[in-house]
Amino acid sequence: MNKESVLPDLSAACDCVVFLLVRNGQMLLEKRSMLKTSGPGLVSMPGGHVDPGENYEQALLREIQEELGVRPLRWQHFCTLYYQTAELQRNHYYLVDNWQGEIQCFEAESLRWVGLSDVEQLDVLEDRMALQAYQQLIATLS
Repeated sequence: MNKESVLPDLSAACDCVVFLLVRNGQMLLEKRSMLKTSGPGLVSMPGGHVDPGENYEQALLREIQEELGVRPLRWQHFCTLYYQTAELQRNHYYLVDNWQGEIQCFEAESLRWVGLSDVEQLDVLEDRMALQAYQQLIATLS
């Protein structure tokens, strides 16, 4: 019996890193620039593409510096989810709860801190799913 695959070709996905910056029970969200080709104007967790030759942690360090002007001091991968935009993305989510420097807004239209329970603030379903995975992990470990 010949069955067609339910999933698209996942090997074609572009790797991206997404960072959940947490401070005092709040998370940092961005409103994406209207000039972005992927998700213009959406409220999401910041992130970006992994460049050729980079591993995920190198991309995380570079992207946080480029987008927010800070240097992470502590981070932890907590989930990976696929996200369909104009391209299929494989988003690697990282918790970042300690960094050096003052957060600045270099690429987004704006940044804002919201409570970790404010899931409805996120426009991207996959970011909501990642936040729920983070919350479940924290609840399991406490």
